[in-house]
Amino acid sequence: MVEASEQEEAQQQEATQFDGVDAHGGAKAPLPFLGLACAVGVSSIYFNQPLLSEMAHSFGSTAAKVGLIAVATQVGYALGMLCFVPLGDVLERRGLTMKMYFAVSLALLLAALAPTLWTLVAASVLVGLFASVTHIVLPIAPDLVSDAQRGRAIGIVMTGLLLGILLARTFAGWVSRIHGWRWVFAVAALINLSFVPLLRRRMPLLEPRQDLRYAEAMRSLWTLWKTQPLLRESAVLGALVFASFSCFWTTLAFLLEAHYGLGAGVAGTFGVVGAAGALVAAIAGRMADRHGSRWVAGLGLSILVGSYLLLWGVVAMNAGIWLHIAGLVAGVVILDVGAQMTQVANQTRIFGLVSSARSRLNTVYMVMYFTGAAIGSWLSSLAWARFGWNGVSGLALGLMGLAWLRHATGQRGVTARSAERTEVEMCVEA
Repeated sequence: MVEASEQEEAQQQEATQFDGVDAHGGAKAPLPFLGLACAVGVSSIYFNQPLLSEMAHSFGSTAAKVGLIAVATQVGYALGMLCFVPLGDVLERRGLTMKMYFAVSLALLLAALAPTLWTLVAASVLVGLFASVTHIVLPIAPDLVSDAQRGRAIGIVMTGLLLGILLARTFAGWVSRIHGWRWVFAVAALINLSFVPLLRRRMPLLEPRQDLRYAEAMRSLWTLWKTQPLLRESAVLGALVFASFSCFWTTLAFLLEAHYGLGAGVAGTFGVVGAAGALVAAIAGRMADRHGSRWVAGLGLSILVGSYLLLWGVVAMNAGIWLHIAGLVAGVVILDVGAQMTQVANQTRIFGLVSSARSRLNTVYMVMYFTGAAIGSWLSSLAWARFGWNGVSGLALGLMGLAWLRHATGQRGVTARSAERTEVEMCVEA
């Protein structure tokens, strides 16, 4: 009887949310605003990628050492998702996100003032740690719609997140060209700080859907990993895809400088190009609702393999610089289309597993995802230093081969709906 009444209450709250208000009677945050929140949060960890070559000159260091800045940011991000994102199932989310955006602004300011390379590496860990607020915001989206529209909602918010990832590089590249790389982090600190009052104004109070202590939430991460095969499959696939994705973006600035004599501004402009590919996220969400997430993931993987073959061939061909740049532009658009399709497919299916544990599901998935990114950034820096673009391209394609293997061996009979577990089961096993 208790269980039935709890389920009734949850259904009433859910129905209220669909009518345009949250469970406490306040106006719900619109999906585009959640996308903007994700864009602001996630952009902080990508500012450094087009600046690595400039930072190497600034500190008199090598590409391999400066590549640790990108690795440190992604390691911090993974740690933040492990330690902070589960709090989205434990604490009131509006207050939590406001505090974390404030902390991001302080970490970015520390990066702007860093006197040495190793101070910047340490600051980059902190930037990544607090920028994980993005993945406290993202799981709010499926709470605002019915299950039949889950892919669409995730696609809308993911469009904002992905535009933040890609346009961060453009912003960083051109601000750096005018004022130097330190100003990139200083301006970003102000943007994150100004976003704190916006959150208070636009976001409703978002109490957790379950009375759960932090220690219980952390223990349940292992329970989720152990009991949800779709989560394991999606997490490994996402990690491999993002590792290969990071291979390109971590080494792009070095490629443009070494082969074409182009600087951080041009490297950043490729983010605008990639933004065209990011717009496919909303389409991919609707495709996942219609055809299933596995079908969308397979299509995304195929597109990614094609993009890496194109990018490898463009640099190797004997042609003029502008033909090379045109080929790189086409490759970047295709690369981002494939990456966004696989990401939306993966998150559509994991958010269908246990509705009251979406922050924790996202924690498990994104820790794996950004662990893959950190490994990809590290390996690609080494591959570039030793083998150049051939090494980077071969590494990216090798990672995609492993991703295809994991996709091909996935449990096709398991669906998000059939794998769903009740909250009572989760509490017992936690």
